[in-house]
Amino acid sequence: MILYSFRRCPYAMRARMALRYAGCPVQICEVSLKAKPADMLALSPKGTVPVLSVDGEVLEESLQIMHWALARHDPQNWALRDDPNAAQQATQLIERNDTLFKQQLNHYKYAERYPEQSRETYRALAEAVLLDLEQRLERQAYLVAAHPSIADVALMPFVRQFAGVEPDWFATAPYPRLRLWLQGWLESALFKAIMAR
Repeated sequence: MILYSFRRCPYAMRARMALRYAGCPVQICEVSLKAKPADMLALSPKGTVPVLSVDGEVLEESLQIMHWALARHDPQNWALRDDPNAAQQATQLIERNDTLFKQQLNHYKYAERYPEQSRETYRALAEAVLLDLEQRLERQAYLVAAHPSIADVALMPFVRQFAGVEPDWFATAPYPRLRLWLQGWLESALFKAIMAR
């Protein structure tokens, strides 16, 4: 079982977290994005990470990999199998994150590439998502349930990236619960393990 990964890629982070949480014995192959290995490109010509190769099967998307791992072992019910409403909310949050919020994050993080608006304007556009997450965390400790779920793990690496663009701003922004939630994940043994060099 080989996972082609890039340490700082948020998609690869969430895949590594799910695999480790599920106890899947996986060999991590750290990829240089400037010199992608031929064996990875043979498996997945699109050339993006993560890519999981297991028993002749190739999974090319981080969510595919997460669901594959959780189907094998899910001790804390990250997949929300007993709560269809929470599972639907998780799906919607992840879809919004991977489309709207990811685009907003790119504009904010790389504002110099998008001179049509200021960094502050791009940040303000993304704050609608941050506000929704903050309000969810006012009701419970995690985004869609009282325990961690696939939604938390799928979104956390992107919120981490957002927080890192202007750390001083994020430290005083009106999202105290989101900061606590993010800090909890960043300090978790799981996250530290998947970020080890």
